[in-house]
Amino acid sequence: MTTTQASENRPPATARLLQLRELQQRRSPRTDFAIRRIGRLIVSLLVVILAAFFLIHFVPGDPVRAALGPTAPVSLVESTRADLGLDKPVPQQLLDYLGGLLRGDLGTSIQSGLSVTGTIVSRFPTTLSLAALGFAVAVIGALPIGMGAALLARTGRGRAANSGISGVLGVLIAVPDFLLSVGLIALFSMWLGLFPPAGWGDIDNAVLPVLGLALGPMAYLARIVQVEMIRVLDSTYIATARAKRLPQRLILLRHALPNIVTATLTVGGLLLSGLVAGTVIIETVFAIPGTGSTLVSAVGTKDYPMVQGMVLVYATMVLAVNLVVDLILITIDPRTTIAEG
Repeated sequence: MTTTQASENRPPATARLLQLRELQQRRSPRTDFAIRRIGRLIVSLLVVILAAFFLIHFVPGDPVRAALGPTAPVSLVESTRADLGLDKPVPQQLLDYLGGLLRGDLGTSIQSGLSVTGTIVSRFPTTLSLAALGFAVAVIGALPIGMGAALLARTGRGRAANSGISGVLGVLIAVPDFLLSVGLIALFSMWLGLFPPAGWGDIDNAVLPVLGLALGPMAYLARIVQVEMIRVLDSTYIATARAKRLPQRLILLRHALPNIVTATLTVGGLLLSGLVAGTVIIETVFAIPGTGSTLVSAVGTKDYPMVQGMVLVYATMVLAVNLVVDLILITIDPRTTIAEG
């Protein structure tokens, strides 16, 4: 009796189970890794959704009264609470909230009466542009600085310059984003008058916010590139390449640079997640009309529907960035799947 005939003689449930096992065995480790990562993202997103919902119930006091102010009429408070559905039992509120999410409806702002979804749609492109420009500047600046510092560290005459570069990078890493942004405004706007101190919309307005967002992550990534490059330059295959009298440029681009990609990409993904969260501070300092400044304003006025929507957006962005980085890593470095088991 053949295997196919044996499978046909088995009960349907057993046959389906065997087919599922065969499908799992045919999948590559990369596919299993991607499925696990996507599953983790879904679970994390569900946790964030529940946390954002229960946020409004765990905070002491009445959020509607807090948002409208102590002098607001009782009738206005009650009608607003009814409009938001906060007069319903908590299980019903949770079902309504989940149903709204499936429809793309994140609720209505207490302060403005505008749709939270509409506010996010109108302001999210600004935040996304700021984060993307900041990440591009950080990566483009970090690679040559880190590689240059590593090359200087290997020469006797360049050690002093390497120490100076490392010191500057250490300062940029240690200084908080908001303090660095204030310093940039004081230097380039108030003292030199080169760029406007606030706003968004053209190149001049974007320079200081992007630098304020990118300089810290750029310094951190440059340090990682420097350390990894020094390690790679001391490896055996680089010594072999030098023994073959290959040009220095070819050794760096073909042999050294590809071997620092994994560590650089991993840290770069973490930095991109940090840049997404850092837009909140930068938008507040430079008065940029993005989702970050809207979140800060909503927290200050206790506009919890808006806070819930913004928290969900930022959490989704960070989780999506981590997923993309993981998928890129398993593409360029299959050892990642082995490390995950």
